[in-house]
Amino acid sequence: MFVDECTVKLAAGDGGRGCISFRREKYEPWGGPNGGDGGRGGDVILVGDDDTNNLVDYKYQPHWRAGRGEHGLGSDQHGKDGEHCRLRLPLGTVVIDESTGKVVAELIEDGQEIVLCKGGNGGWGNTHFKSSTFQAPKRANPGLPGETGTFRLILKSIADIGLVGFPNAGKSSLTRAITKARPKTAAYPFTTLHPQIGVIEYPDDKRLLLADVPGLIEGASENRGLGHRFLRHIERCALLLVLVDMAGTDARDPRNDYKHLLRELELYDPALLEKPRLVVANKMDVEAAAANLAKFKQRYAKADVLEISCLTGDGLPKLRKELLKRVAALRRREKMSPPRSARA
Repeated sequence: MFVDECTVKLAAGDGGRGCISFRREKYEPWGGPNGGDGGRGGDVILVGDDDTNNLVDYKYQPHWRAGRGEHGLGSDQHGKDGEHCRLRLPLGTVVIDESTGKVVAELIEDGQEIVLCKGGNGGWGNTHFKSSTFQAPKRANPGLPGETGTFRLILKSIADIGLVGFPNAGKSSLTRAITKARPKTAAYPFTTLHPQIGVIEYPDDKRLLLADVPGLIEGASENRGLGHRFLRHIERCALLLVLVDMAGTDARDPRNDYKHLLRELELYDPALLEKPRLVVANKMDVEAAAANLAKFKQRYAKADVLEISCLTGDGLPKLRKELLKRVAALRRREKMSPPRSARA
């Protein structure tokens, strides 16, 4: 099961109570206070994990709590700190505080750690309250409670390339052809029910991540179909790969399909149209595809179009090279551009 959004209730550990204690030894009847401090409560820590790809572990176990600190003991023994609660989350997870609606954390690097809820401090033992005028204090502090909260976890996949298209355009077939992912393929729409992340491997250990978003339909931005839930997975992609069924299956017009796809992307987030994109004309092995492609290029003269056939494999090697070339250029451009603070 693929889960990309869920709500969790988190609680850091409470601090341990300070101890009230006095030395009692045979030859020191007035030994003085020796109560130890309570231990600190454990934190709730979010950890970015490259080996985790969805939030299913938190869908069915939404309550998480760190360990509480142990109480202080006599003989100046401090209580043991509570154990931290570490939640391993997939890269691209955004954490929203339900009480304020604000984003409070975002995990984008493997091994990144963020303390979301801090544990409470342990209480002082009576040793801290000793003074020249108050040599036998019978006072200690209770531990402070740990932070708690309800948070919404939303996964936005981090991929180099976002693959979008209408149902039956051949997205799953293309994903199987150029990556090691194995999504379901069939001759009916909506075979892909959740995003697929595939790896395109190249020589010299180079690789690209491709996110296959479930088929969009007209009105996806208004919660129709499946794609509206998963458009968030292409927000971080450097390049959009728009797959168009150039054969016009089911009497569809590829020109209108492309128009509606761009419209749905714009309605979801206008910034998506500013991303670099490459149009891939699929099913070029079908007789009607050549004529449809000529009409398509006539209407969208400025669109970068690359012809392929997932059935025969024509154009796939060229597509792989073109994707690597474009993503590498975008990465170089991003490194050369000044930081946001400097541009502001």
